[in-house]
Amino acid sequence: METSVTQKKQTASATQPKKKSKVFIIVLALLLVVGAWFGITKYTHSLHHEETDDAQVEANISPVIPRVSGYVKEVRVSDNQQVHKGDTLVVLDDRDLRLKLEESVAALGTAQSNLEAARATTSASRSNIGSSKAAISIIDAQIDAAKVNVWRTSQDYTRYANLIKDHSITQQQYEQALAAKETAEKQLQVLAQQRNQAAQQTGVVASQSNATSQQIGIAGSTIKQRQVDVEDSKLNLSYAVITASADGLVSKVNVQPGQYLQAGQALFSIVLNNDIWVVGNFKETQFNKMKIGQKVIIHADAFPGHDFDALLTSFSPATGAQFALLPPDNASGNFVKVVQRLPVKIEFVNKSDSLIKQIRPGMNVNVDVHLN
Repeated sequence: METSVTQKKQTASATQPKKKSKVFIIVLALLLVVGAWFGITKYTHSLHHEETDDAQVEANISPVIPRVSGYVKEVRVSDNQQVHKGDTLVVLDDRDLRLKLEESVAALGTAQSNLEAARATTSASRSNIGSSKAAISIIDAQIDAAKVNVWRTSQDYTRYANLIKDHSITQQQYEQALAAKETAEKQLQVLAQQRNQAAQQTGVVASQSNATSQQIGIAGSTIKQRQVDVEDSKLNLSYAVITASADGLVSKVNVQPGQYLQAGQALFSIVLNNDIWVVGNFKETQFNKMKIGQKVIIHADAFPGHDFDALLTSFSPATGAQFALLPPDNASGNFVKVVQRLPVKIEFVNKSDSLIKQIRPGMNVNVDVHLN
């Protein structure tokens, strides 16, 4: 009997329809409403905003590079230290540089002495030339007088030669006239030879003077070269003290006293604190509505919940792939289309924000560009 009663109850319950749970319907409805609201909100937001999390903080970084080679004498900075423009960072041993400066100064003194000697020689040569010209002028006057004397004695000799034929004069008078004529001619020849010698000597002295003048020019050029050497030595000596080029924070200092540094060797860097900005890498499909001057909200991972006001200031002239070490060449091999990203520069607006000073280059940020 009890078994039959139980079977009847099970048959009756099986034939009755099951009641649907109202809680399930309510939860499903809420999920649909929330999902629809979330989708509509995201869609509406996408119409007026462009976002990316591929963005980092950037800043100017100045490398500290020695201009001359040498051994490190002192290191006056440490890791992460704040420095100001003109502060001494590293001091090199400058003894070799000082010796080169003294050598350059000595060479300059020698060149100046050579110039003075050349000028003195030129002055003496010019004086000799003046004396030689004066002597030539005197000889020319004597030659003119000798020519007159030769003419006069020649005329006397001619007259006495005619008179001796007629025995109008004595033989002694004739011989005196002949002797006077020959003496005048000999004197004229001697004066002509003296003038030639004086002219030759003047030419030699003039040549020496010209050579000395050239030496003066060469000595002047040598002095200029030695002056440049002195200035170069002074400049290299000043490079023995390495100073900060601007205000900023020093990176890790990998320099120790006694270490030998090569000119052009990168020692460490200074992160300049005069300005920071953000570079956001947006997809090319996000680029069509973005313009310079649009408002940007930046969220830094280091400071969640804080909004940094900024402006879009410029676009890169090419995509990031074009500046890679090995840019892609789509003309070779099989082509696979990949969405490219374009770097965009974004600058902070509120410089007085206290948290901006705590932001460091390289930090990740999220960028939200307001299109309208």
